[in-house]
Amino acid sequence: MESNIAVQALAALAQTSRLAVYRLLVEVGPKGLAATEIAERLLVTANTLSFHLKTLSRADLILARPEGRFIYYSANFPRMAELVAFLTENCCGGQPCAPLHQPPQRITAGASDD
Repeated sequence: MESNIAVQALAALAQTSRLAVYRLLVEVGPKGLAATEIAERLLVTANTLSFHLKTLSRADLILARPEGRFIYYSANFPRMAELVAFLTENCCGGQPCAPLHQPPQRITAGASDD
């Protein structure tokens, strides 16, 4: 990935609402969501959402597919992988990286140390 493409993608994500839209689309996976459902879930108006979707689309971070009267949006997972690869290309001097943060272990209700 070229630096200018990475900068465009990162700039598109550098806004709270757009980042929320993108994270939601990553969470729901390749099937995506209709614009109306995105607006409902994130409590944003349609015209505001339209602006954010256009910015993410221009950065090639999301894909749109018409289905009937709706447009469904999904994360562009290959582009996301390219961006992550670009950001970590020289990570740890070429050595395998240890996880920087281990998520806390979940404790289930009723579990004991017996």
